Amino acid sequence: MEFECTVNGQVTTVSCEDHDLLIDVIRERLELTGTKRSCDMQICGACTVLLDGVAVSSCTTLAAELEDRDLLTIEGLGDPEGLSPVQQAFVDRAAAQCGFCTPGMVLTVQALVMDHPDADEETIRRYLSSTLCRCTGYVRIVEAAKDAVRNR
Repeated sequence: MEFECTVNGQVTTVSCEDHDLLIDVIRERLELTGTKRSCDMQICGACTVLLDGVAVSSCTTLAAELEDRDLLTIEGLGDPEGLSPVQQAFVDRAAAQCGFCTPGMVLTVQALVMDHPDADEETIRRYLSSTLCRCTGYVRIVEAAKDAVRNR
């Protein structure tokens, strides 16, 4: 199948099989490798992208669901002139350790900021519960999310 969608602000034609997963199309066909493959079971959040502004696990989403929709990957957040407020908050708070989970965390926080512009710590922690970081205790990540909410 072949269809159009918007990827990181650009209208794009995507070719895929009806059984292809979104993560495979993102990484292999669109060559956007910031989205990470990890659990393949919608548990860890490393593959999180935004589909029409909603955080989804690309490892369990069919690529065909992209048709006529808007996909945002980590490569589409921010621009060459500067980081997005969420990315800047992660940098300012040193909220990344090895970096593997960071793209999914950043996009999860981006969805949080869009859905709950006045999120409190409980809401932040609930959102982040869908992402796993094996390197940290989440303190800096939660602080970065608080900063992102304040600086949206």
